[in-house]
Amino acid sequence: MGIMIRLQHSTAQYNCGIVETNNKFKTMNYRLIGRLPKVGIRPVIDGRERGVRESLEVQTMEMAKAAARLISENLRFPSGDPVECVIADTTIGGVAEAAMCADKFEREGVGVSLTVTPCWCYGTEVMDSNPGIPKAVWGFNGTERPGAVYLAAALAGYTQKGLPAFGIYGRDVQDANDTAIPEDVREKILRFVNAALAVAQMRGKSYLSLGYTSMGIAGSMVNPDFFQDYLGMRTEFVDMTEVTRRIDQGIFDHEEYQKALKWTREKCIEGKDHNAPEKQSDRKRKDWEWEVVVKMTLIMRDLMIGNPKLAEMGFGEEAKGRNAIAGGFQGQRQWTDYYPNGDFSETILNSSFDWNGIREAFVFATENDSLNGVSMLFGHLLTNTAQIFSDVRTYWSPAAVERVTGKKPEGLAGNGFIHLINSGSTTLDATAQQRDSQGNPVMKPWWEITPEEVDRCLENTRWCPGSLGYFRGGGFSSQFRTAGQMPVTMSRINLVKGLGPVLQLAEGWTIELPEEVHAMLDQRTDPTWPTTWYVPRITGKGAFKDVYSVMANWGANHGAISYGHIGADLITLASMLRIPVCMHNVEEDKIFRPSAWNAFGEEKEGADYRACQNFGPLYR
Repeated sequence: MGIMIRLQHSTAQYNCGIVETNNKFKTMNYRLIGRLPKVGIRPVIDGRERGVRESLEVQTMEMAKAAARLISENLRFPSGDPVECVIADTTIGGVAEAAMCADKFEREGVGVSLTVTPCWCYGTEVMDSNPGIPKAVWGFNGTERPGAVYLAAALAGYTQKGLPAFGIYGRDVQDANDTAIPEDVREKILRFVNAALAVAQMRGKSYLSLGYTSMGIAGSMVNPDFFQDYLGMRTEFVDMTEVTRRIDQGIFDHEEYQKALKWTREKCIEGKDHNAPEKQSDRKRKDWEWEVVVKMTLIMRDLMIGNPKLAEMGFGEEAKGRNAIAGGFQGQRQWTDYYPNGDFSETILNSSFDWNGIREAFVFATENDSLNGVSMLFGHLLTNTAQIFSDVRTYWSPAAVERVTGKKPEGLAGNGFIHLINSGSTTLDATAQQRDSQGNPVMKPWWEITPEEVDRCLENTRWCPGSLGYFRGGGFSSQFRTAGQMPVTMSRINLVKGLGPVLQLAEGWTIELPEEVHAMLDQRTDPTWPTTWYVPRITGKGAFKDVYSVMANWGANHGAISYGHIGADLITLASMLRIPVCMHNVEEDKIFRPSAWNAFGEEKEGADYRACQNFGPLYR
């Protein structure tokens, strides 16, 4: 049922696979090992034959087809590939047909289960009993047949059996012959499927830890149990000396290296050296550092996803990669005291383009903060866009801004704002030089980005020689500011001893400050680093009483910032993974969790904690 399309913006990709469809070959942009998960749709029906079942066959199967069209027309994977739906061969009226459907789904690689019905069915006989696949039930709201009654019975069965399922039920009654999917139902189906596909895409993949703990940062103490139990992911540990070995022994694509170095020299504008004149490196040393950081970028990418070119060079083991859907680089301090820092490599990997053209952004964490890397991964899988990695650095109150600059902040900045900044590793997509059809600044999925937008991102970035006080080995940090107002969501996973992981998030906006205000405030931190000025949406209570309270309640030094207000999607995803949400500013009527959560109390935050504790990690 998937709409198979050939992407027009595809450029050189790594580890491209080939799949045969309708006797034609289609190049896939997916760069990891394993097939993309499919969405399985289960049309369940009243199994009583000799009249009842026969009268419902067409309506039930049409619901399944309508759901498949909705999903395939509205969702894509981050690779740009379309989402495919698989519908059971027949309607499901009993346990035998449920088993046949399960067998088909297993053969087809289904990772998401959506059951649809307009009528009464035999509850547990037709249910999906696979505990490892996120599941939802859409019960048609009509009066002719009791679809809502089955929905309630099915959800009770799932809850009793410890298989949390999402319930989807339209607010308004529809006529039996109405094939339209109401807007509230559309929203829930797409939110469920999008989050469930994120769960399925992480399963079996790797987090690549290049090095280990950076400067004592707890998030870089990569926890294999968290990745395995909650995400179904491997953790792969590779010492940073492997990067050095590959540089010294030339274990990278030399032809691509020359192409990358030429592109870097032409497109990446070197910025001002802010080091003291007597400490600045000479031109020869800086040129060597540029060569090293380009090689580092190639090598880090190859370590994540492999590169068949290396096999041609006689490095078969190195060619395979680690099948990493996300990764991180320790850098500080053992690497950066001796070699150029990882800022350039991290920036380019996290961006939606490089010397090979426009492509899917990687997820790669600065300082190997794996928990921020996971938060970036969540945002990437939900939005298909590049992610911002930042320090949650400084809260600027209106009074402090006025004292320092003589200017009183106005508009969105009127209640104060937060300075998001890191040592030059933020995605270049965050320059906000991409535009939607109305001319608004946005961060797009890679297949919508134009070459002109890539050029603007690069033209608005300077690569300043790294601060030698921080980075004794040199390197180059990206310098830009996020231009324009964009809706964004900042999120973070934190680990709590005795509790496990918790998710916090804050929807808000990037803002622009007047030039003179920006310059004065930015110079107080580090002028060689990229800046994003951020304002969360405040509610007047709790952690969102004001902007200061958001800063004060943030659980770590880093945040992952994703384009768009995706808080509701993150909450749905977290519930699937059994990760409670400790802080958010999402409207209550947008929160969508499994129906079992209703049994743990009316107060949603406490119920979320109790439900996650009761059902436990998804993969334990």
